[in-house]
Amino acid sequence: MKLTFLGTNGWYSNRNANTICTLLETEKNYIVFDAGDGIHKLDQFIKDKKPIVLFLRHLHIDHIVGFHIFTKFRFENDMTIICPKGARKDLEKFINHPFTAPLNERKFKVKIEEVNEGRHEIPIAYECKKNFHVDLCFGYRLKIEGKSIVYLCDTGICDNAKALAQNADVVIHECSMGSDVSAGSWGHANPEEASRMAKEAGVKKLILTHFSALDYPSQKERDIAQEIAQKIFPNTICVEDDLVMEI
Repeated sequence: MKLTFLGTNGWYSNRNANTICTLLETEKNYIVFDAGDGIHKLDQFIKDKKPIVLFLRHLHIDHIVGFHIFTKFRFENDMTIICPKGARKDLEKFINHPFTAPLNERKFKVKIEEVNEGRHEIPIAYECKKNFHVDLCFGYRLKIEGKSIVYLCDTGICDNAKALAQNADVVIHECSMGSDVSAGSWGHANPEEASRMAKEAGVKKLILTHFSALDYPSQKERDIAQEIAQKIFPNTICVEDDLVMEI
C-alpha cells in the first residue's frame, strides 16, 4: 500500500502546503481522506479503474473546498463519498449552485453515503466513531491488506479516538496546534498530545498532518514538532505535501 499526502495544511493553504487531503492506494481501491484543495493533484495518481472511496470527517471548509475542483477530473472510476449521518443534506447544499457545480454535472459517477457510528463492510471494511471537535466529526479505522489504518483529523484527544487507534499499524493524526497550545472546546491536538495518545494506544507508527497554516507557516515548525513528538513516541513523522510513503 502507498500513502500520498496531497495536502497537509489545516484552515487555509499557504506557500508551504495545500489543505488536507490524503490518498491511500491499495490493491483494490483508491482511498481518499478529506477533500481539501490538495485534492487537485488526485488525477496525477489515478492510473486505472479501481473504485475511489472518499472518507469525509466533517464539513469544515478546509476539508471540502476541493469539491469546487472536481469539474477538472475526467475519471473513468466510480466514486463513493462516505460522510457522517446527518451531513449529507448540508454537503449536497455546498456541492450545488450557486456555490459550485453539483455532482450530477461531473464527468464521472459519484454517490454519497451517510453512515452511523459502528462497523461497516461496504464498500470496504471500516469502523467509525465520533471524535472531539466543535462540529460533528468522525474518525475512521480501516482494515486493509492485513493492516489497520486510522485517520483522525480534526480532533482533540478523546476516548473514541484512542479506541480507534488501539494497536493500529498506522495512525494519521492531526497536529493543528503548536507545542503545548490548546484549542479548548474546538477540539484539536498538539504534538505532545498526539504522541502521548499513540504511545498509550500501542500504535506502531504515527503520522502527523493537518498543520495549522498560522502555527506552522513553514517546514521549520513541522521539524520542531517532529522532534518534540519523537521524544515521547519515537516512531513519529511530520509529513509535508507530496510525500509518498509505502506502508
